[in-house]
Amino acid sequence: MATWVLTECGLRSLPPVFRRPTRPIPFQKPSKLRFLGTNKGVSDLKLQPIESSCCNFRERKWELRVSTPLMVVTTEGEEERVNGVNGIGEEVPEFDPSAPPPFKLADVRAAIPKHCWVKDPWKSMSFVVRDVIVVLGMAAAAAYLNNWLVWPLYWAAQGTMFWALFVLGHDCGHGSFSNNPKLNSVVGHLLHSSILVPYHGWRISHRTHHQNHGHVENDESWHPLPEKIFKSLDNVTRILRFTVPFPLLAYPIYLWSRSPGKTGSHFNPNSDLFVPSEKKDVITSTICWTAMAALLVGLGFVMGPIQLLKLYGIPYMVFVMWLDLVTYLHHHGHEDKLPWYRGEEWNYLRGGLTTIDRDYGWINNIHHDIGTHVIHHLFPQIPHYHLIEATEAAKPVLGKYYREPKKSAPLPLHLIGELIRSMKNDHFVSDTGDIVYYQTDPTISNSISQ
Repeated sequence: MATWVLTECGLRSLPPVFRRPTRPIPFQKPSKLRFLGTNKGVSDLKLQPIESSCCNFRERKWELRVSTPLMVVTTEGEEERVNGVNGIGEEVPEFDPSAPPPFKLADVRAAIPKHCWVKDPWKSMSFVVRDVIVVLGMAAAAAYLNNWLVWPLYWAAQGTMFWALFVLGHDCGHGSFSNNPKLNSVVGHLLHSSILVPYHGWRISHRTHHQNHGHVENDESWHPLPEKIFKSLDNVTRILRFTVPFPLLAYPIYLWSRSPGKTGSHFNPNSDLFVPSEKKDVITSTICWTAMAALLVGLGFVMGPIQLLKLYGIPYMVFVMWLDLVTYLHHHGHEDKLPWYRGEEWNYLRGGLTTIDRDYGWINNIHHDIGTHVIHHLFPQIPHYHLIEATEAAKPVLGKYYREPKKSAPLPLHLIGELIRSMKNDHFVSDTGDIVYYQTDPTISNSISQ
C-alpha cells in the first residue's frame, strides 16, 4: 500500500509515521482529481494526519491510503502523461486483452438485472408477426409496381428483413425465444426454412460455436486458420476467402462443407457435427429445407424464374451477405488485435471476451440488436430485447474487456472499411502457442491493396 499526500502541489509520498487526530477535522473534497486503477473516488478514501516537525494543527499534512494509481486524470478526462509515464512518474502498463480478467463469469451475471433473463413468448411472437407482415407486404408491393426504380430498393430492404427473420430463428435455437422447446422448434423451423437454413443442423453447429468461442481449433464459425492449413490452400481458395465480396457469399457453401480443415455437412445426420441422439432432429430440418426448396422450384414454374429471382433470389443473396458480414465482424476487425486461445489458456469467459459489439445505425432495431454481441455470447439465454440493458449493466464489471463500438451513421457503411482492413491483415495464426494473434500474408495484403 503506497502512502501519498494531497497538497496544493499534487501528490507526493510521505514517511510512514503518523498518528490519529484527537478531534474531527473538516475536509473539503478535491474537485479536480479522480484515481484510476481503483474503484474508489477521492471522497471514499480514508484520510489520516501525518505528524510533522511543527505541532501547529493547521500545518498538519493529510495522507491518502490508496493503491498506487495507474494515472491521474482531470475531470475533463485528460490523462497526465509525460514521456509514457503517469502523473507521478511511474510507467503505465498497456492493457493486455489476453490477460485473465480480474472478474468471474458469475460477477458479470450478478450485475445483470433479473428481469433481463425473463423470456416473454408473446413479445417474441410480436416481433415474428411484425417481420412477416413487412416481408409479405414488401413482396406484394414490389410485384405490383414491377418497376426498375423500385427493385434495387426492394432487394436491399427485403434482404435485410430476411436477415431479421434469421435472427429471430437464431433466438429460437438458443432457447431465448421462449421457455417452451416445442414453440422454439416450430417457430425456428418456419423462419429458418423460409430462408433456406436447416434449423437443427445450424442450431447444433452454432451451439458448438458458442461453447468454444475464441478457440483456434474448436470454434465453429469464422475461426482462424492455423498456418499449416492456410499454406495448404490453393490460390483460388485464398482469393475467395480473403477478397471482398467473395467472403460475403460463403454461408451456403459453409452449410454444405464447413470451413477449410473441417469436414461434414449441416444436412447430413451422420456428419461429425452431430452426435447420434441428434440424428432425428437433423433429418427433420433437412426435410423442411428440402420442402422449401421444392416450393421455390414450383413458384419458379408458376411466376417464371426471372420474377422468382427478383422477388426471392436476390434478397436471399443480400441476406447471406448480411449474415456473413455480421458474424465475421463480431469476431474480427477490431482496431487492436485480439487474442485467440488454445489449451489451458482458453476458457469460456476469456473466449467470450474476444467478441466485439457493433453499431448498425438504423439497422439495430430491424435486426433485433444482434450487434450487442458480447453479452449475447456470454449469456445466449437472454432475449434480444433485453441485450442493450444487460450490456449497460455489465459494462462496469467488464471494464476494458468491453470495447465500445464505433457510432454508426444511419447506414453502417463504415463496417465495409472494417471488413476490408481485416481481410487485408487477418490471414492465419501460428500452429503453436496457447495465446495467438492473427498474422498477415504479404502476398494477399499487397494484392488487396492493388
